Amino acid sequence: MGLFDLKGNVLTGLAIGIGAAVLAPAVLPVIASVAKPAAKAAIKGGIILFEKGREAFAEAGEVVEDLVAEVKSELSEAQNSAPVTAASEGEPGT
Repeated sequence: MGLFDLKGNVLTGLAIGIGAAVLAPAVLPVIASVAKPAAKAAIKGGIILFEKGREAFAEAGEVVEDLVAEVKSELSEAQNSAPVTAASEGEPGT
């Protein structure tokens, strides 16, 4: 019995292989004509998303740079005004 099962599987596989080889020249151009526009659309969408992401990150970077500049300015002002206040408070009789 096991020998007959193996023979049936081999024949089935062989038939599927021959059928695929015969149908491939007719089926592949149809698949290619459908797959090419889908692939182009996917690539186009990916490029658009990449560009939008790049713009969003650039804008976020500008916001962070502005915030850093503001904080540095505030720290600079605080350091410049702090010694003057401490010196005027520390002198007696003024």
